[in-house]
Amino acid sequence: MTDTVSTPYPDDTPPSRRPIVNRSKGTKLIIVCVLAVLMAIPALLVWGLLLERTHRAETVAQEIGGLVGGPQTFMGPVISVPYVVPRREVIDDQGRKSTVDGRTGALIVFPVTGKVTARTKSEVRSRSLFRVPVYTSDMAFDAHFDFSAATAEAPAGAVLQWDKAELLTGASDSRGARSDIAANIGGASTILAPAKTGRQSFSGERSGSLDLDMFAAPTAISPETPIDVSVRMTFTGAQEIAFLAFAKSTDASITGDWNYPSFGGGFLPVTRALPRDATTAPNSGEVVLKKGFRAEWKIPFIARGLPAVTDASTFASLGKSAVSVSFVEPTNPYKSVGRSLKYALLFVGLVFLTYFVFESTGRAKKELHPAQYILVGLAQITFYLLLLSFAERIGFDAAFAVAATATVVLISGYAGLIFASLWRFIGALVAFSLLYGLIYILMRLEDYALLVGAVSAFIVIASVMLLTRNINWYANRSE
Repeated sequence: MTDTVSTPYPDDTPPSRRPIVNRSKGTKLIIVCVLAVLMAIPALLVWGLLLERTHRAETVAQEIGGLVGGPQTFMGPVISVPYVVPRREVIDDQGRKSTVDGRTGALIVFPVTGKVTARTKSEVRSRSLFRVPVYTSDMAFDAHFDFSAATAEAPAGAVLQWDKAELLTGASDSRGARSDIAANIGGASTILAPAKTGRQSFSGERSGSLDLDMFAAPTAISPETPIDVSVRMTFTGAQEIAFLAFAKSTDASITGDWNYPSFGGGFLPVTRALPRDATTAPNSGEVVLKKGFRAEWKIPFIARGLPAVTDASTFASLGKSAVSVSFVEPTNPYKSVGRSLKYALLFVGLVFLTYFVFESTGRAKKELHPAQYILVGLAQITFYLLLLSFAERIGFDAAFAVAATATVVLISGYAGLIFASLWRFIGALVAFSLLYGLIYILMRLEDYALLVGAVSAFIVIASVMLLTRNINWYANRSE
């Protein structure tokens, strides 16, 4: 005895107008998966738009930063002592005489101890939709010099010209100066001027090259007498402030009113204080701040990688000893949008799987056309366009709420209309709300994003396997 199967069309319907319903569930699932992968194409187009907007934001940051000095790196006081190696005759092992030409150079004497104290005041400069944090920094450098070892470190036969010694400091961009650089050298006050050597190149920690505008003041020195030097300067900059470890033993202290600092460079701070609601960290006794930051570094002689006295030719390696604070812009939406786009294929696939489960387990036996899956996928890709465009204007959190609400209502309402079921609409609304809530969690839990995403994907796949356990994947819809 053969069971009869009702069809959704009368027997006299022409074959050419009858829907194709003999596709197996297994074949349909493969098609759905292929369609989900194809959604990577429009996702890549959105990614290209995101890169273009990110590049535009970086260009604006460079333009605004260039007007105030850009990311600034400073070097505290060191003393440059010229020397002359006279022309002389030498005799080799065979008794032959030869003449060695004379040469000149400079010996760089670092302080025995040095301390830098910087206080920054920040603000945000805007151009169109783009924001750039800029700062003004008051800096004090204090150094103690001892020249007893300088003569021993000079090249063989060199004559040190102590009466022509210079005090040197440096900054990345002199256009950021807001006052003259004042120095007190052994009790005598002076003003530094641009050095004759111009810009000095250092080997940087990240970019490979760091150029500083050098400033100098003549300093007649007695090599037998230690001296104390203090330098005061005020500069503006943008996005980052950094200092080189200019002494054998260097201490640095940087404070500011920016609530989102990032510490970097060749050394991390030994102590730091960040904004919190309380005035002390629970159970630690560490003093913390309600606003702004404070960080302190201690860089010992052995960690700096340079001797106390060095030739100017090896002075460039000081660039690797920088410590820095970056002023992170928390409202920058591009990083969060970019992170969400990395999971686009996963979440498109999860929505497609939800539709497939509705289609396969519903009593109405409604079969969706691939074009309908494509429309749902395009609606999800449009979510990222909405997120990017709104985030530039109202911030990421508010933009996510707007874009996610619109997208969830759209694809859930579409499910309710397709399956002509209020319960399907409610089920889709709950499922997709949880899905987009998961996206938001992944954006905020940067350190745990991979773990949360992997566990969530596993749970979803396990749920789909459970819900489709009774499906005959080889059977077609008309059997």
